Amino acid sequence: MADEFEVDNQGDAGASKTFPMQCSALRKNGHVVIKGRPCKIVDMSTSKTGKHGHAKVHLVGIDIFTGKKLEDLCPSTHNMDVPVVSRVQYTLSHVTGDGFLVLYDEESREKGDIKNPEGELGEKLLAAEDSGAQYHNAVVTVLAAMGEEAAVKADEISQKD
Repeated sequence: MADEFEVDNQGDAGASKTFPMQCSALRKNGHVVIKGRPCKIVDMSTSKTGKHGHAKVHLVGIDIFTGKKLEDLCPSTHNMDVPVVSRVQYTLSHVTGDGFLVLYDEESREKGDIKNPEGELGEKLLAAEDSGAQYHNAVVTVLAAMGEEAAVKADEISQKD
């Protein structure tokens, strides 16, 4: 009898995108999943309920990708999901015509699937691109959590003369 198995070539290492943490163990400036979105905790307060109820934790978080404010109320003894958040710095090459950043990591591998962000950061990158300037040592910080990635910060862009 031959051992047969199916090989899954999806590229997923099986690492979880979140992990559970007791609500009372969460801290301000930490991360938590609220309404299915990864958030940074900006405010939290604990209230004691009635004679037989659990203490409740009121969490206020800002979505790390959209900036939207989200709130949740959870018993302090229950678990909440905490997203696995990673920050990676890349050197910026340029912005493509269709609005994507061309980035390089420490091993000079190209990454071109990060959209130029909206708002002040995106405008700053586009303004430098539109002026025809070459980037010199511009470092872009990319935040990744729960299958999403976004450029969230860039150092001052200096131009080559």
